[in-house]
Amino acid sequence: MNKKLKIVITDLDGTLLPAQGKISETDLNTLDTLKKEGITRVIATGRNLYSALSVLPSDFPIDYLIFASGAGIYHWEKKELIFSQHLDSDLVHELSSELMKLKLDFMIQDPIPNNHHFAYYRSGNLNSDFDRRLSLYKPFAKPISCIEDTRLDACQLIVILSNCVNGYNELKSRFENVKIIRATSPLDHESIWMEIFPKHISKAFGAEWLCEELNIDSSLSMAIGNDYNDLDLLEWCKYPFVVANAPKELKEKYTISETVDESGFSHAIKHVLKIRV
Repeated sequence: MNKKLKIVITDLDGTLLPAQGKISETDLNTLDTLKKEGITRVIATGRNLYSALSVLPSDFPIDYLIFASGAGIYHWEKKELIFSQHLDSDLVHELSSELMKLKLDFMIQDPIPNNHHFAYYRSGNLNSDFDRRLSLYKPFAKPISCIEDTRLDACQLIVILSNCVNGYNELKSRFENVKIIRATSPLDHESIWMEIFPKHISKAFGAEWLCEELNIDSSLSMAIGNDYNDLDLLEWCKYPFVVANAPKELKEKYTISETVDESGFSHAIKHVLKIRV
């Protein structure tokens, strides 16, 4: 049994799953090899459960799925939800009131496991990425007509901004009682999504919770990602990697593997375990 690694956690979009939506045979074979080595295989994604299940077949070779950036954890073989967290209605109402005053576009995602359903507020400003996500989830969306419509329990809030880092940082500083996670839009790959969660939620929190449940020492962990919402996870694990298509700021800080299109996940595994990929 491998003594260097006991758990491998990978981001999904842009890390394991390329833009064209086909995971390489090399990476699939590596996931099978990890099972033979007795290593727990985990995907940690910002996607909601509905969205993740739409791109991962039921027999996909993993053991656990951390989704909604750590707000939920799913046992893959048993097809069971084993952990979830949410924001309470009073806090959601308070946050929504502030976002409305700032004339920002946002979505209030329903609690897990139905967090692909949401209520949305439009400021009236041009926001093509917001419109794009709204169109994608149109059957699951309902408009917010007044502030009282925001008194809801929620998995998270998603604020969709233009590609303005300063605007994101200024906004983040206003909300100290919640966890703010920055993500690059998976739709236009440019806009900044500000995702608001309960204070302690992150992919790293999900990974730590899972390690405690499975009695795995976190010093025997490896993670690989490609975006800012992977930062907590990369800081947490023993062996952090980013794919070569990650932003420059991440590549300056972590070990760089190949790109997602070049099976960067497998090359990172090879680097740690010295196995053939």
